[in-house]
Amino acid sequence: MSTAPHEMSTGAKIFAFGTMAVGFFIALLDIQIVSASLRDIGGGLSAGTDEVAWVQTSYLIAEIIVIPLSGWLSRVMSTRWLFCVSAAGFTVTSLMCGWAWDINSMIAFRALQGFLGGSMIPTVFTTSFFFFKGHQRVISAAVIGSLASLAPTLGPTVGGWITDNYSWHWLFFINLVPGLFVAVVVPILVHVDRPNPELLKGADYLGMGLMALFLGCLEYTLEEGPRWNWFSDDTIRATAWVAGLAGIAFLWRSLTFARPIVDLRALKSRNFSLGCLFSFVAGLGIFSVIYLTPLFLGRVRDFSALQIGLAVFSTGIFQVCAIPLYTFLARRVDLRWLLMLGFAIFTLSMVLFLPITHDWGWRELLWPQALRGFSQQFMVAPTVTLTLGGLPPERLKLASGLFNLMRNLGGAIGIAVCGTILNDRTNLHFQRLAEHLNSGNAAMAGLLQRAAASQTAATGDPVHGHAAAMKVLWSLTMREAQTLTYADAFLAILVCFAGVTLLVPLLRKVGAPAQPSADAH
Repeated sequence: MSTAPHEMSTGAKIFAFGTMAVGFFIALLDIQIVSASLRDIGGGLSAGTDEVAWVQTSYLIAEIIVIPLSGWLSRVMSTRWLFCVSAAGFTVTSLMCGWAWDINSMIAFRALQGFLGGSMIPTVFTTSFFFFKGHQRVISAAVIGSLASLAPTLGPTVGGWITDNYSWHWLFFINLVPGLFVAVVVPILVHVDRPNPELLKGADYLGMGLMALFLGCLEYTLEEGPRWNWFSDDTIRATAWVAGLAGIAFLWRSLTFARPIVDLRALKSRNFSLGCLFSFVAGLGIFSVIYLTPLFLGRVRDFSALQIGLAVFSTGIFQVCAIPLYTFLARRVDLRWLLMLGFAIFTLSMVLFLPITHDWGWRELLWPQALRGFSQQFMVAPTVTLTLGGLPPERLKLASGLFNLMRNLGGAIGIAVCGTILNDRTNLHFQRLAEHLNSGNAAMAGLLQRAAASQTAATGDPVHGHAAAMKVLWSLTMREAQTLTYADAFLAILVCFAGVTLLVPLLRKVGAPAQPSADAH
């Protein structure tokens, strides 16, 4: 006989929630765990740069499609069996990713991995509201918030260390033990609702198809757009049109169908609509900086995967250190002011990123990243409570999928915008710097003279020495242009966070809603 949440001891609830949090963590970790190791994966599978990028893109597309579906799936299958199937499928496909024999098989298995594991992400949010109330709910939200931002932050570090010490195959094999553990334990301990297969009859299958088409094409456009110069490419132009038309049709269907797959009507709630915006911007900031920092260290500083991982590791340390302070303050201070503090500190961290130079390493990145890690705990955790805490139980599951979708969508759009900034602004800065490199520039003349003399002495060929000196000058100019471009990207993120910081006072204070019943569907 199953045990309802109100009949479980606190220890049993914590263990059950902790087990689900493990699945939640590995599903999020796998978004970024390959980011620092794509070159090694490409080498192992004999794939080019454009092909290997799909190792990450296919996972993101599949995951972003299934996240908003998870609310409906949990009502059909029940939370425990959906989570069990997700964990089991994620584990099997992780094994297949490690066994991939070429780039096409890897892309296919990564897409399946993202789709099968994606349901674990929003399901943890809703389950925490079933298990806990009052101050316990604040703590559970703090745990979820820390894991939601910590997992993608640690991804490059963990991935770089594994690849340097073992091989890229172990990026996927490390999921096997925790994935199997979650798949076995969750069905035994988690009993928050019952399956309702009757929902399969008359479900909004057209809405599901439109949503999958909209999100899949949108994610592809955002991921590949910067690489192919956006609408100058026929494929990007086509997917953008399909995404736009499917998105409009999906909105119409969701607002007119009696039982929509995603509860867009929840956006009528001020807290929920603002919370989705804050989740979107938080995802934009977290994923964009995780994208920019390793890219800077790899391209400008020529760091290895392990060096990149160690350089960004401080973010995770400071976020973990912020957890006890947040849980202490959350019991005593209005969550809206803690959220505002989090956004303000993240904005300050972007200010500290602006004077970035070509020789920045872990020492220079320490304080900007420390503030960013600290702020992430104060951004994500209160957003969860303020956004979902005021919704009635019967709307919580469908709304949670939309809430989590906004964070991932924010990350995808943030990365796409930053990629475009890096592509467009690099050429602009290079041209501006080149304007000052003329015969009247004494420093440039001295550099060319020294470089030419050095190369001439090594080769005995003055013509080759001059050509080599010009190549050195070009490389130095491009390095400085790239560095200035990263500062531009950080400035764009800063503007977004400064704006949403001012919107936080519009949130309403959330009281503790009634504990949902064990049969809630």
